Amino acid sequence: MRRTFFFVSTFLAALACAQAAPDFSGEWKMNVAQSDFGQIPAPEILTRTVKHHEPTLEYKSYQKGVQGEVTTEIKYTTDGKPCVNKVQGGDAKGTAKWQGNNLVIESAREFQGMEITNRDVWTLSTDGKTLTIASHVTIPGQGEFNVNLVFDKQ
Repeated sequence: MRRTFFFVSTFLAALACAQAAPDFSGEWKMNVAQSDFGQIPAPEILTRTVKHHEPTLEYKSYQKGVQGEVTTEIKYTTDGKPCVNKVQGGDAKGTAKWQGNNLVIESAREFQGMEITNRDVWTLSTDGKTLTIASHVTIPGQGEFNVNLVFDKQ
């Protein structure tokens, strides 16, 4: 009886670990009404094209707002290895790794003599139609704040 219980427990644990990670691939458009930018002005438009083929995650963002138009292209691997991306003329160094079904991306970059850090947690809804990115941003001398982005799959 004990041996059977141990076998079943081990099998269920292995099955849980073998579940596929969420696939963030797709065309995403920010849902302005559900997103929260806190103390910073929200862009008029924010779209993101994501190509996710585990362990590679690539995305291209387009943002239009009071600061003009900005396009960024970012690449990570989800295995926690350090990656460097060009963001607004500077290097952003970061890692991406799984925490359960959430992808956690931590990055830092120099901007006007300060190191700005971000911690983004990507969550995909069970139906795969909503991508939520909860960001925690730290700017030395200016404090910390949170941004919650909600994207609808197009």
